[in-house]
Amino acid sequence: MAEFLGGNEWYWRLARTVVQGVLGVVVANLDMLVGATALPTEWRALVVALVMAVLSPVMAELGKRVDADAPRIERGDER
Repeated sequence: MAEFLGGNEWYWRLARTVVQGVLGVVVANLDMLVGATALPTEWRALVVALVMAVLSPVMAELGKRVDADAPRIERGDER
């Protein structure tokens, strides 16, 4: 989990972006998924942007905390 939330390799950044996008779309369409009153189309774009704006710093902070709590493993020179 620490690598997913805090890894800086391209594949971890891509995975975080995909997860954020999927969560944004699910939240924007939550009203349709549960059968409640539908949001107007122009509001859906705002909801997705707000979810992405909140998820990014939350995931970054979780990555810092998970990484700080993880045990340190001594490794040799990785050059």
